[in-house]
Amino acid sequence: MDLAEVEAVARRAHAEQVDKAGRPYAEHLAAVADGVRARGGSEEQIAAAWLHDAVEDYALSEQWLCEAPLAPQTVDIVLALTKRTGESPEDYAARILATPGARLVKEADLAHNADPARLAALDEQTRERLTGKYAHMRALLGI
Repeated sequence: MDLAEVEAVARRAHAEQVDKAGRPYAEHLAAVADGVRARGGSEEQIAAAWLHDAVEDYALSEQWLCEAPLAPQTVDIVLALTKRTGESPEDYAARILATPGARLVKEADLAHNADPARLAALDEQTRERLTGKYAHMRALLGI
């Protein structure tokens, strides 16, 4: 799949989904893909940015991901970024760090998630919880 096809799949898969502020989820995916591109990421990393939450959010199955005509690095990154039930932040960060290319995609994801304008749309309790969560993950990843 080329990047336009990956973007189209991701937009369709998340079409009914919104973020915590009620915005279309595809806006987040586009921002992460743009962030990866701006950080000098490869096409495989940009594709992974478009798909980074697809399996975790049940928008696409892990089977679909593994069978799709995607570069192996893209699949590896998406699987590395897919949180697992009961997994500690430390184990999650270790998997990201062990997967070539995954840290840069997660860096772009965290940057958008922690954008002050995006956080401002949330209630104070949620904003404080997420700010701490994102700071902890950045520290674990050395960002």
